[in-house]
Amino acid sequence: MRAIRVAPLALLGAGALTLLAPSAAFAAPDGASSTFNPTITPSVIAPGGRVTLGAGGCTGETTVSSGIFDTTTIPSGSTTATATVDTDARRGAVYAVTFTCGSTGTSRNVNLTITGGATSSPTPTPTPTPTTVPTASSTALVPGGVRGGLGGSSGTTDTVEVAAGGALVVAAASGALYFARRRNADRRH
Repeated sequence: MRAIRVAPLALLGAGALTLLAPSAAFAAPDGASSTFNPTITPSVIAPGGRVTLGAGGCTGETTVSSGIFDTTTIPSGSTTATATVDTDARRGAVYAVTFTCGSTGTSRNVNLTITGGATSSPTPTPTPTPTTVPTASSTALVPGGVRGGLGGSSGTTDTVEVAAGGALVVAAASGALYFARRRNADRRH
């Protein structure tokens, strides 16, 4: 009998969740389709180095621009292109690289960090044998120490998501209050 009383509230909550919560597949912080996912490999590089630019999720031509390399086009049907970082790029700086998907008009920024010191490519480690000791590989150092992430706490605030979250909190609190009063009323009788 109790399940019959709970069913309408469960359906109401599910309906509110369906109508108010934005779908992760269709919403992004800037309101654009979240399928466009540009990448830069490597994301930390020395001046004069080559980066691979990726335009995952864009079905059309992608234009990539930044102040530290020439504007590059990733042709339709391809997912990557390469660019050479200017040799006069400021060491230790972080540059924004803008990717614009031609099929949707969506633009996204990805950061590219320029190393602060001299770099060397990692040395291959030989296969260990009883007489060989593996050698250590050298790595590029980024000046300024470790940069901690903000864990999603930065960016724009989407009012639809805030309103949906608030509505869900109100619905949950209302349901809890309803059942608490109902339970007290059942105990009195």
